[in-house]
Amino acid sequence: MSNVFAVSRTSLLSTTAALWVWSTAACDPPPDRESAPAAGSSTARRDQSAPRALPSPPGGAVSHRLSFADARNHYVGVESSFPTGGRASIDLMMAVWTPGSYVVREYSRHVEALEAFAPDGARLPAVKTRKNRWRIGGGNAKRVTVRYRLYAPELTPRTSWVSGDMAVLVGAATFLAPVGELGRPQELALELPPAWEESVTALPPHPGGQRHRYLAADYDALVDAPILLGNPVVRRFEVGGVRHRLATAGDTGMWEPDRAARDVARLVEAQRAFWRQLPYRSFDFLIVLADDVDTGGLEHRDSTLLVSSPWSMRRRKDHAAWLGVVSHELFHAWNVKRLRPAELGPFDYEGEVYTESLWLVEGVTAYYADLLALRAGLIDRPQYLAALSEHIREVESAPGREVQSIAASSVDAWIEYYRQDENSANSTVDYYEKGALLGFLLDAEIRRATAGKRSLDDVMRLAYSRHAGARGYRPEDVRRIAEEIAGADLGRFWRDFVQGVAPLDYRPALDYYGLRFERADDGAPDGEEAQEEADGGEPPGHLGLDTREDGGRLVVAKLVRDGPAWRAGVQAGDEILAVDDRRVPRAGLSAVLPRYRPGARVTLLVSRLGALRRLPVTLDRAPAEELDLAVAPGASAAQRARLAAWLAVGP
Repeated sequence: MSNVFAVSRTSLLSTTAALWVWSTAACDPPPDRESAPAAGSSTARRDQSAPRALPSPPGGAVSHRLSFADARNHYVGVESSFPTGGRASIDLMMAVWTPGSYVVREYSRHVEALEAFAPDGARLPAVKTRKNRWRIGGGNAKRVTVRYRLYAPELTPRTSWVSGDMAVLVGAATFLAPVGELGRPQELALELPPAWEESVTALPPHPGGQRHRYLAADYDALVDAPILLGNPVVRRFEVGGVRHRLATAGDTGMWEPDRAARDVARLVEAQRAFWRQLPYRSFDFLIVLADDVDTGGLEHRDSTLLVSSPWSMRRRKDHAAWLGVVSHELFHAWNVKRLRPAELGPFDYEGEVYTESLWLVEGVTAYYADLLALRAGLIDRPQYLAALSEHIREVESAPGREVQSIAASSVDAWIEYYRQDENSANSTVDYYEKGALLGFLLDAEIRRATAGKRSLDDVMRLAYSRHAGARGYRPEDVRRIAEEIAGADLGRFWRDFVQGVAPLDYRPALDYYGLRFERADDGAPDGEEAQEEADGGEPPGHLGLDTREDGGRLVVAKLVRDGPAWRAGVQAGDEILAVDDRRVPRAGLSAVLPRYRPGARVTLLVSRLGALRRLPVTLDRAPAEELDLAVAPGASAAQRARLAAWLAVGP
């Protein structure tokens, strides 16, 4: 058999050393355009002569081969070879979470039929010792081979998906690793089905030059580069001499790849201008389009994986929302993948990693995602202010803002953010939403304190120069840098808004920019709003609950703490049958409540555990309905100039 990894030990070690320097550098210079390797594969046909047997890698590298004979049933075959150092046994583990998504996902539950073999093919004992660990009896052999089937049925940015026409592989959910030996080089060979042409990933190509073969510096690098396989639509562009790719798979019938590439290129240019450099040698946007799935994105060092709606480009607001997600994940290439909390590295892939700084990681990124889309000219001022207003409404309508600090929310992400229940809005605060608002307020405070000469932009760049890379930062480091830039004591800001639960004070920022809050229907009314104006402008009554449809039953899903339904004794899980003895129609409460005004007293007929109850409720006015940001009609020229400087658009 031919050896597709045929390369001298000296060459492998020197290549690995170079990859290590590349993967750990805080900020790499743009590569020479002619010499920079193109990660992934060309559009040439797949090499049909690829060997079926797992090659024996030189030195201490771990080697993986993936095959897809049963892809249509969501299975990928995994065969991995591990050095043992001549030990009698080795322990292997599978990660229980993936960086960027702070919840234990128990990836090992999808591993099936794991077996182990010696180099001569003899079967070795393989015993599961924990939920995510296996002990392989090596018999003092220098290497052992492990084979298993991996079920990959979940199409999200955080999990692997395999089907008959494509595969999306997340490293943490796919590969095993020797316990305590994550620094070993990782070789990867992909055996694509004949109908699949491409494998697209930020993993460096193997120096041997074979298609669909890659070499990662270590397990961290392997996990940090998702892989898209199949026949994606690929578009390439350069910004600042650095190569970028958009690879889109799935339901691409309504997709406009050229437009998407142009818009994303503008985002990259805006973020390059913000940070004043690009920190990577190349970057991939891996996009999967599908309906009825968990959409979103997950950041990686030199790429991002996005699961998006096929309708993302059909309407202006949907496209703007999609660009916001792209902008968010791209911003992470600096903010968290390189500029990171000290706690987020080295990673413990088998347990939770706690930090108080997720509001900086995710919330500040959320603040800049839409702001940089605006600065790139991809959305306009009203769209940006609407997006910022939505952050405000989300925070101000959730009673949990008075219960949990954003620092505590960051720590508790593992048990709360990804596992929300009917009471989450009453007991927790969203570090994305409130973090975005803290970014807005801190930015305005720094601009005000320095007469517009400095901003949060300067804080982020200075933090990057001091703490990017292996150093990381502590919460107090960011505060010190912010105070250095502002030339002012920001202790109250951190005490009240980061560590505490004091109400956010928007007034200084609004006064500085000449903004004000307006009702959502201050513009041209339509639909029910028009009818409300005809009826005297009164809004409909508000119950303070959300419902869900459950087998034809209208069930209470969530209640707002101290809202009308909460005070009346309504509980999550109650089935709402009638309002004032009139059955709730199929359209639900939205067809009933507009008949009532705030202050009206109604009686809910509910079923709880099979028993009927009548509950009197006094309706309220919906909270946070007057939290739409707009430029105040009387804003001064100075305020409008400050607004334009912040948004980096014309006054």
